[in-house]
Amino acid sequence: MTRGIVVFFAVAFGFTWLFQLPALLATYGVIAGPAGRFLPLSGLGALGPLVAAVVAARSEGRPGAVRQVFRSLGQWRVHPGWYVLALFGSGALFVIGRAVYVLFGGSDAGPWIYPPVEPPRIAAMIFFPFGEEVGWRGYAQPRLQERIGALGASVVIGTFWCLWHLVMFLVSGESVGTLVAMLPFFIGGSVASAWVYNRTRGSLLLAVLAHVGAHLNNTNRALPANVTPVVIHTVAFAVAALVIVALDPSLGRSTKTA
Repeated sequence: MTRGIVVFFAVAFGFTWLFQLPALLATYGVIAGPAGRFLPLSGLGALGPLVAAVVAARSEGRPGAVRQVFRSLGQWRVHPGWYVLALFGSGALFVIGRAVYVLFGGSDAGPWIYPPVEPPRIAAMIFFPFGEEVGWRGYAQPRLQERIGALGASVVIGTFWCLWHLVMFLVSGESVGTLVAMLPFFIGGSVASAWVYNRTRGSLLLAVLAHVGAHLNNTNRALPANVTPVVIHTVAFAVAALVIVALDPSLGRSTKTA
């Protein structure tokens, strides 16, 4: 199990960063040409967690391990409320956080919603969540939480999830400091996704939809000009994660979902 997890994170980072390396080198002038011409290649890097899940599952040597990772995509028979929460929960957190920010005299927070309107962003909203969540929640979450509980697994995955975005942040012109400051966002999002995943009896489909929901109101679009929306969203996710942990003590126990 431990070997599989190590293989998973190694392949996820290696695959993603390898595909994003040309854009990074172009960004810093190491190779000629604008970084934009390498963005389609960088987009393929989003498949890193999915590829890693397949490779790691095969490395376990258990019959049907790969099939088991994808099987929970068919777990769709859940209460309709979970679909609403998955698709609109992240955006609602930002709207609530922004309302509190305004209530206490804050200003210059930008729009209340950041929907994907350009075709590339719409495509990313569908492609990226599937490529990522098969790995984060489909493979890593059930295996880690058997050993360290759902909360511990969520924190570990959230930390690696944040670091995994490093190259793309640099290509986008963001600073390493901004990414580090967003660590609570990724950990909070990981806790929320794990909670949805476990409460829907291990539905990878709902985890994917929760990730899609984050793209429906993606405050990262305000960067680098305005960091306020991202800060609001980060605080909102951190608070939501604390509330989930306080109200659902099962997150601290080992949980088998696969």
